[in-house]
Amino acid sequence: MSSEIEMNDLPRELEAEQDGTNKQQVEDSNSGGKDYTISAWAWTSTTLFFLLSLCLILSPRLLLFVSETASSTERRTVLTPLESFLALQFGIFLLALSAALVLNIPSAAPIMAPHERHAAPNHPLLAPVGLACALTGFISYNSTGVGPLAFIFFLGSSVIALWSFWVIMFAGSSLV
Repeated sequence: MSSEIEMNDLPRELEAEQDGTNKQQVEDSNSGGKDYTISAWAWTSTTLFFLLSLCLILSPRLLLFVSETASSTERRTVLTPLESFLALQFGIFLLALSAALVLNIPSAAPIMAPHERHAAPNHPLLAPVGLACALTGFISYNSTGVGPLAFIFFLGSSVIALWSFWVIMFAGSSLV
């Protein structure tokens, strides 16, 4: 087993601290290049989640084909109302997760406007999950055939959607 030990250029870091240079800039100049593994992971995950969400939303009967075994004597051709309801709901949430990943892929050089320094703290999943919960709440309010599950799903999604919209509208209003 070999272990790599990274040696930092201490005089350069001390000089950067005295000049007020960011430590990240010193590390980037030491490495000589950028590491794009996080961006590659984010794009790969986004693509996978987007394709899965499209399959669940547009063709949920694909679940029957995938779950079918060779030794199965019983072959269904129609999803139950519960299966189609859950496929649609989870497809929407996977689409929201995919959007959140795309919106939060790290860029090479972060741009920070002067007015953003005093902005309220924000979570990267706040807007996509809020919109997804609003959409799933509306869809589950208008669904029939799954009994009280639709109403329970409507209540949970609506509470999360309304709370997220409230946070988007009024978070940090005391900072103004």
